[in-house]
Amino acid sequence: MEQRRKSTVVITGASSGVGLQAAKALSQRGWHVVMACRDLSKAEKAAQTVGMPQDSYTIMHIDLASLESVRQFVNNFRASSRSLDALVCNAAIYMPLLKEPLRSPEGFELSVATNHLGHFLLCNLMLEDLKNSSAAERRLVILGTVTHNPDELGGKIPPRPDLGDLKGFAEGFKAPIAMIDGKKFEPVKAYKDSKVCNVLTMRELHRRYHESTGIVFSSLYPGCVATTALFRNHYPLFQKLFPVFQKYITGGFVSQELSGERVAAVVADPEYNQSGVYWSWGNRQKKDGKSFVQKVSPQARDDEKAERMWDLSTKLVGLA
Repeated sequence: MEQRRKSTVVITGASSGVGLQAAKALSQRGWHVVMACRDLSKAEKAAQTVGMPQDSYTIMHIDLASLESVRQFVNNFRASSRSLDALVCNAAIYMPLLKEPLRSPEGFELSVATNHLGHFLLCNLMLEDLKNSSAAERRLVILGTVTHNPDELGGKIPPRPDLGDLKGFAEGFKAPIAMIDGKKFEPVKAYKDSKVCNVLTMRELHRRYHESTGIVFSSLYPGCVATTALFRNHYPLFQKLFPVFQKYITGGFVSQELSGERVAAVVADPEYNQSGVYWSWGNRQKKDGKSFVQKVSPQARDDEKAERMWDLSTKLVGLA
């Protein structure tokens, strides 16, 4: 019976990087972690490598690029009879060197399908599970990135995110359309656009559901984790130099362990019970290591855009 009373968190993309370290940190706090991953044996090895106790985690398959896989994951989770106390949308792909868009099983551009649409569907389906939890506090956390925000140093590097009037979404987002704004395919911009959608999703979840459910919805930028597998599709030279640049030039560098601790804190600690906010530790890591509520980019705080993005995404993932 002891197991049942443990708080349970689902973390997407928990087999490496920030997701894995957050899983480890939460397991150390006594949580049961459902590691929602594409590659089950990789996740198992990762959990063992970081020393997570065998009974502190369950590994379940999800491929966020596939809406069918997301629905199957939710069914499998429900079949396990666990209650859900927190959901962390962490998984993301970033493929800056692509010349042509890759497509999801449903035909959507792959990075927006994985980073935004898959998580959008997952959040909407799992709201039910969070509502049914008897925990005093339930949280849904979506990972952000400094690159979503041109108001900050890390977000000034072009191409800048721009959802336009969501023309690509409105037209169904299938080939030949590969961008949310309906313009020419740019892989780096596609990633940034998807992260703006993540923040809009968090804020819209808060607006629609916080008051009626008491669920705390938030996002965070845990700092620049320059060594994460997020950059595995970048030039080898970039993978070598980027951590050095962040460590010694910008001062933005954060270890995977520290970023995982920060995610765990936003999931579990009482001081992070504010809903509808975006937590940050600053672009250059402050010595005191204190978090603060960061103002999100102008696009990510556009309520009209948030509502339109929500309605169009609902149609695209088949929730309408």
